[in-house]
Amino acid sequence: MAGTLGSAASAVPLSIVEGVWLTNDETELTIAACPTGFCGYITKIVVPERLNAQYGAELTSIDPASYTDVNNKDPNLKSRPIQGLQILTLRPTDNPYYYEGEIYNPEDGNVYAGSVEVLRDDAIKLKGCVLYVLCQEQEWARVGLLAPPAGTTVSAD
Repeated sequence: MAGTLGSAASAVPLSIVEGVWLTNDETELTIAACPTGFCGYITKIVVPERLNAQYGAELTSIDPASYTDVNNKDPNLKSRPIQGLQILTLRPTDNPYYYEGEIYNPEDGNVYAGSVEVLRDDAIKLKGCVLYVLCQEQEWARVGLLAPPAGTTVSAD
């Protein structure tokens, strides 16, 4: 899938998993290459309705950019901001559409074994498991496909 693109080469993902993804709760997560493979960072926070209902005005009065990792098991990490927090660490497998790794859930402060499967250019399936027995899955949608600027051509090298 890697190719070259005239003057806009930096706008084309090197891997199909890279990009900005919309979670089921409408939070945005950006997946990008990192030293361990691919990492996912929270880049836009949207508070889910279930949490708004649970905490009400107390929660809605706080700017989401001010949220911290209060549920982290490590007391030294409880004050780190959620915005920009790395919650995915993925390693490529022999299948270019499947990645394995770890998922950090800031809602409960736990790290889970997980995987990401690219379903289509615009959809991935995230799966997190406890002891590989109890698993949950979510399908996320890509936020806008990266398209070449008008007048440029893509060539496979």
